[in-house]
Amino acid sequence: MKHSKNYPWIVVGLLWVVALLNYMDRQMLSTMQPSMMIDIVELREARDFGRLMAIFLWIYGFMSPVAGMIADRINRKWLIVISLFVWSGVTYMMGYSENFNQLYWLRAIMGVSEALYIPAGLSLIADYHTSKTRSLAIGIHMTGLYMGQALGGFGATIASNYSWQSAFHYFGIIGIVYSFILILFLHEKKSPELTRATNNIIKEKASLFKGLGLLFSNIAFWIILFYFAVPSLPGWGVKNWLPTLFAKNLGIDMSLAGPLSTITIAASSFLGVIFGGILSDRWVQKNIRGRIYTSAIGLALTIPSLLLVGYGHSMFHVIGAAFCFGFGFGMFDANNMPILCQFVSAKYRATAYGLMNMTGVFAGALVTDWLGKSTDAGNLGKSFAMLSAIVLVALIIQVSFLRPKANDFDEPAKNNHS
Repeated sequence: MKHSKNYPWIVVGLLWVVALLNYMDRQMLSTMQPSMMIDIVELREARDFGRLMAIFLWIYGFMSPVAGMIADRINRKWLIVISLFVWSGVTYMMGYSENFNQLYWLRAIMGVSEALYIPAGLSLIADYHTSKTRSLAIGIHMTGLYMGQALGGFGATIASNYSWQSAFHYFGIIGIVYSFILILFLHEKKSPELTRATNNIIKEKASLFKGLGLLFSNIAFWIILFYFAVPSLPGWGVKNWLPTLFAKNLGIDMSLAGPLSTITIAASSFLGVIFGGILSDRWVQKNIRGRIYTSAIGLALTIPSLLLVGYGHSMFHVIGAAFCFGFGFGMFDANNMPILCQFVSAKYRATAYGLMNMTGVFAGALVTDWLGKSTDAGNLGKSFAMLSAIVLVALIIQVSFLRPKANDFDEPAKNNHS
């Protein structure tokens, strides 16, 4: 099967399920606070709940560049399999938590194991797909993240009908079983260049600091880091606090607000990544900055959305704003790795994306804690609206300064040898 011309899309399908499980397992906690706080009293305080969400982000962030460096140096298939198996086991064990400290440390371990997946998964997909299909492939993979986010919203529903322990147990078992399926069907991508010059590539990859040096001496990479980090502020804020905002602004129960908010974001993001992926892949064939322009259009849509989702109090306003945010963020999400591919060699993409993930997640950890305090102070909606200003700054910088020279960074070198 790995030699089939359709195998690059099979890889996307296999990793789509992993992406779904990745976000489902982390997201469902954000909607189960009302059920869990009956047994774990510390969760009754929004600040403590924010700490629980933030520890995952801090650990996930610190591990992301390490995960990228590992993915650039070892077989990514096994890294993905081990990552999935461990975080699914942690999800299962969270169902046995009896106090805040146990939940806290398990959440930290989940941050380590989940961080190993994204750089490996995205770089593997990018290697399997050319510039003609790369954004669409990444976009389809991203829909798995959104679907996982949506299904995570049903954690509150399962907890309400059964128990929060059962929700963790069910989702954990699913991931453990799927890790064995990946062992059978997922394969590493080995390029002809690696086959012809294995010794030279191994020596080059062995130099950890050379890769970091090349990345940090690349001004475009610094711009990409900033452009990736800033939208992560509202992005993570929406993931972790939108259910709470829906419940408060619309005056509905969390068991309804959880699925309503996550499904709205997931459905709109699904449409956004597909539209953004197709538009980007076509636009970049005619204009080298096509991916950047597509991403910029998507990010521009999130700015008015943040204002409206923060101050809207009717079902139409809040859901409409959330839908617009998800669609725009999907267009942005589908093009981050493809844009990176225009500025960074394939040998260092997992490391580069790991660093991007770190900056984005650290921004997310800060905003998660800040929004927790805003919730206690009754200013959650206002805080969401304030995030629109910094997103506008990032958008202007990206459009003004990112100027790629090729659809794929490695293409000029390949053309020179032809």
